[in-house]
Amino acid sequence: MSDKKHNMKNPFPKEIYLARRHSKDSGVRGDFFRDQTAIIHSMPFRRLKHKTQVFFAPANDHVCTRIEHVLHVATIAATICKGLNAFDWNLDIDMAYAMGLGHDLGHTPFGHAGEDALRKILGLKLNFMHELNSYRVVEYLSNHGKGLNLTFGVKDGIICHNGERDDNKLKPASVPNDLDAINNRNNMPSSYEGCIMRFSDKIAYLGRDIEDALIAGFIKKEDIPEDIRKELGSTNGEIINTLVADVIVFSSDKDHIAFSDEKYEIMTKLKKFNYQYIYNNPELLRYNKFCSKIITTLFEHYTNMFEINGVDFNKYKSLDLKSDRAFGHYVESLYEFYKSENADVLRIVTDYIAGMTDFYALETIKEITIPAPLQFKKK
Repeated sequence: MSDKKHNMKNPFPKEIYLARRHSKDSGVRGDFFRDQTAIIHSMPFRRLKHKTQVFFAPANDHVCTRIEHVLHVATIAATICKGLNAFDWNLDIDMAYAMGLGHDLGHTPFGHAGEDALRKILGLKLNFMHELNSYRVVEYLSNHGKGLNLTFGVKDGIICHNGERDDNKLKPASVPNDLDAINNRNNMPSSYEGCIMRFSDKIAYLGRDIEDALIAGFIKKEDIPEDIRKELGSTNGEIINTLVADVIVFSSDKDHIAFSDEKYEIMTKLKKFNYQYIYNNPELLRYNKFCSKIITTLFEHYTNMFEINGVDFNKYKSLDLKSDRAFGHYVESLYEFYKSENADVLRIVTDYIAGMTDFYALETIKEITIPAPLQFKKK
């Protein structure tokens, strides 16, 4: 390990990263560790175990779901922070870990296929992105409209996490972000931990998606180009280890977080391979069409239901379908919040569907499209 030290730390006073909407005693755990536990105990986090990462509603326990993905991201981010702290950086491991845990709490059912379907339905009426929705979930929707009251530092990392962009290097924003004003994916995180978590997101999904594609039979190990296997590895663990080590060593004496040019080039090649053989696999694209139909049907159903019943919650309680009564209960539990922001039907239905798991969406679509069997009297 190099002896180079350059005492890197975040650009803004620590008080900015620790700020909360409501004051809270950090206690023995500390502020960012308290954020971790708040996220873990939240209902949106629990639902991640039944939300898609890439492969829809997998019956195979060995295939990655959204909850495993966020745990991967959290541990990778924490590891990079530990590695850079050995070079005299001043990074908060607990903050990076909390960002990783919370970054996908606003993801839709059916992964990016569900997100694309919602965006297509909403068009220009409502700007839906899972990063923005993750912030909305932790800041406003959780706890029946009270939010999780997380620190600014963690919320900033969540809303700015965008692991889809092909960044080679990242440096914190020049001024702290106004989180409520963010409406696109162009903002840089306000901290180095946020930059690290953003890279960790990419590192986590590239290798794991390869592993799941092997299980699904989409590819064979020998299909992975030889230079990728040689430079990065052919298993999830090898790819993660290679890229984490590269980020730590290459960033150690700089004022930004970066991959080396060599590893960035081969990682970009791996991403192209994944798109060709996994994300654009005909079987997965076929499932995407079904997901789009499911999301569209659910959206039309609940929009129509709200337009008929509005906020007359007694009407919902008398409806025949369990899923319809559940929607009424959801609106009632968030009624005060929705009233405070003057939310319309598009906003309410979008929030509700985005919060569904794959399994709940599938069960609901069955209930609203397939009638219950007739009950015949015994002679």
